[in-house]
Amino acid sequence: MVLARFKDLCIDVADANASGEYWSTMLGWSLELHDDGDAHLRDDAGRIQVWLNVVPEPKSVKNRVHIDVNAESVQRAIDAGARVDRELPRWTVLLDPDGQEHCVFPREGAFEKRAYELGWDCAEGGQAGHELATWWADVVGGSVGDNPEEGFSWVQDIPECVWDSFDFGGVPEPKTAKNRIHVDVRTDDLDALVAHGATVLRAQGDGGIGWTVLADPAGNEFCAFTD
Repeated sequence: MVLARFKDLCIDVADANASGEYWSTMLGWSLELHDDGDAHLRDDAGRIQVWLNVVPEPKSVKNRVHIDVNAESVQRAIDAGARVDRELPRWTVLLDPDGQEHCVFPREGAFEKRAYELGWDCAEGGQAGHELATWWADVVGGSVGDNPEEGFSWVQDIPECVWDSFDFGGVPEPKTAKNRIHVDVRTDDLDALVAHGATVLRAQGDGGIGWTVLADPAGNEFCAFTD
């Protein structure tokens, strides 16, 4: 039995309008601005998939969680305001208007949806990627896969999740700052998440809605809503 259900994705931004316009174009979801300066993206089914939260601190390090998208071409991202960071054989790494790294996978012909994967940095070597993928599969469900030759693991078939998978790949640098992209989950048992290895960072509330900010075993922040 899984411990939580995937809810949505949150992105810290400097300007919710600018970032929201970009991600609305790249993901094909409608942008709705809030009176307080934040925003969200709603999919065609009416579900909020991404929250854009304005924060005072600027981006200072490479994202340890990033978005992968399907697109007709990299030019779509450039026309929407992105800058090319580096080109790889199957995908291109770009920076959105806020400087957030993300990957665009050009697709020939029709494709089902623009939202593709979430990429997660983790420690290099050993079983770090597999262990973190297994941890998240226990939290939100899905099945774990491994590619030892290329050194990454993933969780796929996550219930209620628009992203095809969470992909965990090793990097040499440690985590040094709060992640600017994090996932939200719903849970009926916060204590079970903590017993599973999550660390409580703080409790928050807004307009009668409460949530708890947690960290996974690798220090990646996520928010748990208990409805």
